[in-house]
Amino acid sequence: QVQLVESGGGLVQPGGSLRLSCAASVSIISINAMGWYRQAPGKERELVAAITSLGITNSASSVKGRFTISRDNAKNTVYLQINSLKPEDTADYYCHAYIAPIREHHWGEGTQVTVSS
Repeated sequence: QVQLVESGGGLVQPGGSLRLSCAASVSIISINAMGWYRQAPGKERELVAAITSLGITNSASSVKGRFTISRDNAKNTVYLQINSLKPEDTADYYCHAYIAPIREHHWGEGTQVTVSS
């Protein structure tokens, strides 16, 4: 069973930065794709950014240039660097892992990001 533990959320002022971490209980080399999703109050969960086992990244148009996803295979951790935060970035951020051969999806419990002055 893959366990994902997020950390790094918090309260930050507009224009600030945060780095979210997602630590996996297994080697992330074995995970085909990992990503970050977010869900704001009253809204559906949306993909923010994703990275494959080959290091190919993708991100939502709303966060391009501000959010960067990366991975450290040695630490089994995926990061989301968030810069120039806006109030509309306020949401719960969830880590996701997809293992293609067995079609398994795994989710972390989320970390809250609040952008407010």
